[in-house]
Amino acid sequence: QVQLVESGGGLVQPGGSLRLSCAASGSIFSIYVMGWYRQAPGKQRELVAHITSGGNTNYADSVKGRFTISRDNAKNTVYLQMNSLKPEDTAVYYCNAAGVITTTRVGMDYWGKGTLVTVSS
Repeated sequence: QVQLVESGGGLVQPGGSLRLSCAASGSIFSIYVMGWYRQAPGKQRELVAHITSGGNTNYADSVKGRFTISRDNAKNTVYLQMNSLKPEDTAVYYCNAAGVITTTRVGMDYWGKGTLVTVSS
């Protein structure tokens, strides 16, 4: 069984920074894509950023230039550095692992439980 555990959320003032981490555990051989999604109250879940095992990245237009995604393949961990945070970044941030290969399954997707980020003065 694969588990994703996020950390690093919290309350921050506008213009501030936070760093989210997500560690995947289990009998994992490889993870093709790791990413972050977010869901604000009353809105649909949306992609924030994702990164492939080869280091290719993709960002939502709303976070380009402010957020940076990175990963440590050896640790099956993905990070999201969030700078210049705005109130509209307030949401629950979910970690996603896609194309996961384990000892028993191939190509599965997994989600973390989410971590709350609140940007407010």
